[in-house]
Amino acid sequence: MPPELTIAVGFYVVFLLSVSLHEAAHAWAAHRLGDDTAYLGGQVTFDPMPHIRREPFGMVILPIVTLAIVGWPLGFAHAPYDPVWADRYPKRAAIMALAGPAANLALLVLAMVGLKIGLANGAFVVPEYIGFDSIAETAGSAVGRSFAIFLSLLFTENLLLLVFNLIPLPPMDGSAALGLFLPRDTVRRYNDLMAQPMMPLLGLMLAWILFRQIFGPVFVSTAKLVYGDMIV
Repeated sequence: MPPELTIAVGFYVVFLLSVSLHEAAHAWAAHRLGDDTAYLGGQVTFDPMPHIRREPFGMVILPIVTLAIVGWPLGFAHAPYDPVWADRYPKRAAIMALAGPAANLALLVLAMVGLKIGLANGAFVVPEYIGFDSIAETAGSAVGRSFAIFLSLLFTENLLLLVFNLIPLPPMDGSAALGLFLPRDTVRRYNDLMAQPMMPLLGLMLAWILFRQIFGPVFVSTAKLVYGDMIV
């Protein structure tokens, strides 16, 4: 298999793992906070198949298309919830919304720790060119190189999902998380406005424009946290 295709396949596998954990976190948090909708639907699982069956476009078609066009996969899934529960308990719904990005943050930190350990003990080196699939590299065994690529892809994909989902526009999680900070009546009026037919599409378009502006600097700054004093 050509190296480019191998990396593309690896990127998609990491995407499936990361989004499945993201959605499982939503479902688990809702279950713990009183809404069993996603739990009873089998969404509290790391297995990507239930999430693929629920959102085949967002889990298969869109990430493959974005991977081919822009070089990295971006898609979506959906853990169902009870809107009556969310309206009655806006702060619980906000916590449920933030549970998904929190799962991606945990995977991002895990990747960063693995990369820092590898760099500290000489198993990895800082690459000449820092890219989405090359936060670190190694001149050692094929297994070591594969592990460096896997951690690099895990780092990138979860940073992508974290940043994109925290944009406070519908239908991203950052929009629902506003319930933690706004008065209940304000949240209801905001949700009513965001529920208008064109708002999710408009929000997604605006979020994509904003994301493309901010992700590059965020990626560079976060990568520098991995290297510490190893680069100037």
